[in-house]
Amino acid sequence: MPVIRLQPDTLDAETARFPQAPLSTPVFLNSVPKSGTHLVRNILRMFVAPAQQYQAQFIQFGNLAQHLKAFDAKAPKLSWGHLLYTDASIIELKGVRKLILVRDPYGWVIARARFFLSEEFEGNVKQLRGGVISVPEFLNLMIFGIHQKAPSMREIYEFNAVAWLGTGATLIRYEDVIANLRALDTPQAHAYFSALLENLGLKDLPPDWQERIRTGADPKHSGTARENLTGSGIELPATLPAEQKALVDYAVPGLRKLLGYV
Repeated sequence: MPVIRLQPDTLDAETARFPQAPLSTPVFLNSVPKSGTHLVRNILRMFVAPAQQYQAQFIQFGNLAQHLKAFDAKAPKLSWGHLLYTDASIIELKGVRKLILVRDPYGWVIARARFFLSEEFEGNVKQLRGGVISVPEFLNLMIFGIHQKAPSMREIYEFNAVAWLGTGATLIRYEDVIANLRALDTPQAHAYFSALLENLGLKDLPPDWQERIRTGADPKHSGTARENLTGSGIELPATLPAEQKALVDYAVPGLRKLLGYV
């Protein structure tokens, strides 16, 4: 499996500055990789005591059996990962409150490409760095996958997000999180984060909710935030080119509409 190099996590010290209500039900943040997992995870962590955060590992299907205690109803914890939808996942997460984080597929292609090109990602794609192939060619690999090296976006979205819908899971869109972070002083942001944090059992936001969210959302606490990625040396477009947008629509027809982006 690819290795991801991350800077040391220091958010526990920030979380400890605030009083925390106990978590009464296990909560699992599942996400499409490169959809802002660290951002949303760190926001949620600011409202959960470190002792109730399962920090041993990003939970995935390959290591699910080793981390079942993250879902123990007798010792509720907040956990996170990229967990495929399959029978074992369904059974082990029975009774767990599930959040499904996604990103607009158009923006996701750029985010995935940026990460694959960074030094933080130690996968088997190093031969593609340094301008060996063109940017459009690389973007197409992000859409359709790399044979025996990286799955297609269809596979990733299907098993990490789409198949979980309609099962009682709460859908979170990365773009909604960002929009409300940028307008944190508005009634709309209060309503949005109130609804989000209800998933942790919080009926009312604490008076210091904005400070907590700003702290959790600070890029310095996320090793995979765009600001902290290094070494690509390749300039990617700010938005997905029209031809690649058409290819996304071909590869995953109806996906953007299903997730609320159309």
